[in-house]
Amino acid sequence: MPSRHRPLNPTHRPDLGRGWACGALGMAIFSGSLPATRVAVGAFDPLFLTFARASLAGLVAVVLLACLKGRRPRTDELASLGLVATCVVVGFPLLTAMALEHVSAAHSLVYIGLLPMATALFGVLRTGDRPRPAFWACSLSGAALVAGFALGQPGSASLTGDLLMLAAVTVCGLGYAEGARLSRRLQGWRVICWALTLALPLMLPLAVASQPPTLQGIGSAAWWSLGYVSLFSMLIGFIFWYRGLALGGVAAVGQLQLLQPFLGLGLAAWLLNESISVAMLATCAAVVVCVAGAKRFATPAPVPSIPTCQSDEAGINGAAAQRKRRWASR
Repeated sequence: MPSRHRPLNPTHRPDLGRGWACGALGMAIFSGSLPATRVAVGAFDPLFLTFARASLAGLVAVVLLACLKGRRPRTDELASLGLVATCVVVGFPLLTAMALEHVSAAHSLVYIGLLPMATALFGVLRTGDRPRPAFWACSLSGAALVAGFALGQPGSASLTGDLLMLAAVTVCGLGYAEGARLSRRLQGWRVICWALTLALPLMLPLAVASQPPTLQGIGSAAWWSLGYVSLFSMLIGFIFWYRGLALGGVAAVGQLQLLQPFLGLGLAAWLLNESISVAMLATCAAVVVCVAGAKRFATPAPVPSIPTCQSDEAGINGAAAQRKRRWASR
């Protein structure tokens, strides 16, 4: 008789060690995305920046797929790849670029701390992850710390920028969860490469149509930032991130992004001359504790099994009782 506690995906066993290693590398790469985007939007229109970074990454993805080959996506996987492309190739880059026209890089970075909650929620819906209640307590605590830190940040706030960042976080969480689900079958680097390839026929013409009337006067910092968000944020980071999510579980590895705002703020201080406060360091230490707790409780609690001898004895006794009832009914 099949067990009632059978996992939703019995063929997938989380590998937290390798999953967290790959996820940490991807998260570190993503930490530079918003500071680099902040620099780039000072010289480029958000629409052109979104289309250009997707086009450049898409061209590299086409070359990778042609050289490394491997199986192509099945027909039933195309819709999921389209969703990944919509969320992480177009949606998140465009929404963050628009938000960074209204808020500072430091202000926008702290919203990334809400990504683990969004990723975990969509992971439950899309991949069947079932972390323990203590995981949600740690995750909510980390999100609350990040939100409190965001509210205490000095500098100008904007309702438009805040709403755009919240929308970006929601869209990105869905894209991460869907990409991780595909990565268990298609491999992480193929997921992002095929998503970029599918978007390329649309992104490339839009990049050409929205390019600035003149490229004179655009500094080298803007060009380097465009290159970073194109190759690292749009492609290389996703290769490690999707691999980590697929190996270690969406909800578990996704908690690493509670640390991303603080790595990003360090980069913002270096690149944009923003100051690092004592409150940031203290919050970072508390968030590390939440991440450690989330990692510990990310996998479902083991279900105690009935020993074979007990179950056999129960079956024998049950059969004997059934025979007695039959004889009594005669």
